[in-house]
Amino acid sequence: MPFSVNSPILFIMVGLLICVVLAQSIYFLVRAVRRAKEIGIDKSTVKKTISSAAVFTIAPAVAILVGVVALSKSLGVALPWLRLSIIGSITYETVAANNALQALGLAAGEKITDASVFVTVIWVMTLGIAVGLILVPFVTKKIQGGMSKIGMKDKKWGEIFNNAMFLGMISAFLGYVFCDVGLVFKGDTSGLIPVCVMATSAVVMAICGLLSKKCKIRWIEDYALPLSLVVGMASAIPYTNWLG
Repeated sequence: MPFSVNSPILFIMVGLLICVVLAQSIYFLVRAVRRAKEIGIDKSTVKKTISSAAVFTIAPAVAILVGVVALSKSLGVALPWLRLSIIGSITYETVAANNALQALGLAAGEKITDASVFVTVIWVMTLGIAVGLILVPFVTKKIQGGMSKIGMKDKKWGEIFNNAMFLGMISAFLGYVFCDVGLVFKGDTSGLIPVCVMATSAVVMAICGLLSKKCKIRWIEDYALPLSLVVGMASAIPYTNWLG
């Protein structure tokens, strides 16, 4: 029987796992509503909180859908659906999957037809993100304590340290964007495509920020990320046609 990344058995397995996660969400939602009733929180406040939370999940859900579509060409629908519905991150999953594919001699976006390649990609994606789960219980408290001490001694340096950590994380992904820029000196302009896509997404994000602050359109803050992702990915098509 030939292997397929969209095999029905994969959808059944993924569906069962996601049902478990949904069941957990419903369980804690019911417990939270009951607890709110016990401590006397008004029903209207509870309903407003639930409805607001539901609305605000739409924005990240759009970003997740974009990630599923981006990965589905190589990995099918089931695996990206599972990864990005439970523990995955679009910024991590796409990089990990593409690196694994390239290491196995496949081009990014090339459909997998070999089960061993599919399993290898799964292991790379899983082991990479599992490191965070293992480290969090052991190092998070110490890091937070150290950052709190710095902030208490000098608020300015505390903010600088927080921003530096965030920029350090972003820099890891910037390296992936700029790694092929040097190909321009060999006459290959395709390395500029990721840079142009990133610049387009940044412009969209900046426009959303201006609309929020200058025009007081506050709701756009929740949709800035998915908008920048969708526009950036759409811009990759004309950039690829232009730069090759």
